[in-house]
Amino acid sequence: MTISIAENPQVQLGQIGDPARPAGISAFLRVKNGADYIEPTIRSHIRHFDEIVAVFNGCTDATPDILARLAVEFGKRLRVFNYVPEVFPPGSHNYAAEPADSPHSLVHYSNFALAQTRYSAVTKLDDDHIALDAPLDEMCRLIRLRGCRLMEIWCFSGLNLARMADGSLGIPMADPISGSGDIGFFTPAQATGFRHDPRFERFDCGGIPRRFTGFLYWHMKYLKNAAGFANYDLEKHPESRFHGKKLEFETSEILPLPEFRLRIGHGCRLTSGIALRLNAKLRLKAERDRAVAESFPQTSLENAIAETSPEFAELILGN
Repeated sequence: MTISIAENPQVQLGQIGDPARPAGISAFLRVKNGADYIEPTIRSHIRHFDEIVAVFNGCTDATPDILARLAVEFGKRLRVFNYVPEVFPPGSHNYAAEPADSPHSLVHYSNFALAQTRYSAVTKLDDDHIALDAPLDEMCRLIRLRGCRLMEIWCFSGLNLARMADGSLGIPMADPISGSGDIGFFTPAQATGFRHDPRFERFDCGGIPRRFTGFLYWHMKYLKNAAGFANYDLEKHPESRFHGKKLEFETSEILPLPEFRLRIGHGCRLTSGIALRLNAKLRLKAERDRAVAESFPQTSLENAIAETSPEFAELILGN
């Protein structure tokens, strides 16, 4: 059996923050209709980790079949769960009203996925993250040098990709960078888990400090079917704030890499030093934005992708 069925998914008290977790690196994925990029996401990451936990819900595409096939190929390194109860999408009234401990809550679903991980260093992935191979390899090497136990959240980000009018790849200025402190490697503690916010599931690592550590993936969301907005069920939920997000993307300026690099660098220079000292999240974002120039010095996105994700460059550029 390559897929475990979770008809009544439970999260055991203390399971997430168990101090006896063995040294190693886990990643967890929550997947709904991720067939566009779930396979390259897993293939580009799995050699770096000791395990990937993929939990899918409400899929009507080929996601379950893809995951079942990959689970046979990768064995214990890829553990797959079918989370059976319907999960309400973020942005909907149903999500906002649902108790966090309900199986229908995105919070409970997220905590269930996190709780299935077994190792001492953990990170969340999305089903549309394609790894930057050498930077991720170096990050995991540093984590292993520390015994896979971290005293901080090592936050990382990715560049969002979108198509320009001529069909080439660019960066959408309405949402240029994925990850602003919400994605990173951490060692779970007793307070670690997802909490309810009426807008979305909020990750809480118990006050552990965050620091930005690099760019580790290409974010393919806006190259997916319906630009990645299909899973929000927008027709069913006219109240969703993601209608506005969708409109922002559809009207966004999309820039080639060199122009984006200049634009983001100019924004960094305008940020107040006082504001950075007073606001930890703003400081992390500023560090992230400053890192763009060093992380992506290439003359084009095509060159950057070919250099950082050579095994998957053809797939990224061709979609």
